[in-house]
Amino acid sequence: MRKAFAILGSVVMLTSLTAMTWIDTPAAEGQVKWLTFEEAVKKSEREKRPIFVDVYTDWCGWCKVMDKSTFNDPEVAKLLNEKFYAVKFDAEQTGDVVFKGNTFKFVPSGSKGYHQLAAALLNNQMSYPTVVFLTENFEMIQPLPGYRKAPEFHKIAQFIGEGHYKSVKWAEWENRYASPY
Repeated sequence: MRKAFAILGSVVMLTSLTAMTWIDTPAAEGQVKWLTFEEAVKKSEREKRPIFVDVYTDWCGWCKVMDKSTFNDPEVAKLLNEKFYAVKFDAEQTGDVVFKGNTFKFVPSGSKGYHQLAAALLNNQMSYPTVVFLTENFEMIQPLPGYRKAPEFHKIAQFIGEGHYKSVKWAEWENRYASPY
């Protein structure tokens, strides 16, 4: 019996240490360091960066494809990690989000529902996947609906993340300045 408790105790200790290591370890190279919306707000208070929000749902097939192909691409992950605070936001999450003095809540609708923050970020166009680019002050730059392959997404994120959108039109930048992927 003592031996069983000793083994169980070792397993619990190992599991606890493994969990603590996982929590404290940054994302592996080639992976996006995803934050919650609240974490991005806190980080932005210390160091300003544009914010990137991936608005998804658990049932969205193209969201899963984008996770596996686009966001797991090493060049995309590197760009998002260096230039943005990258947020993963479930459009159907039920937890409240307090932002700029407003409390955004889950709204039951149909078989599931939607989160008010997702609706605000998507201009009430609830389409998934949609990625949203915000300025360092959380002002809307551009929501971008639909699945994007890594090379296309990288160009768009580079255009916004490096601030080119402030002085150059997309078509001109894409034709002249976009770095080859």
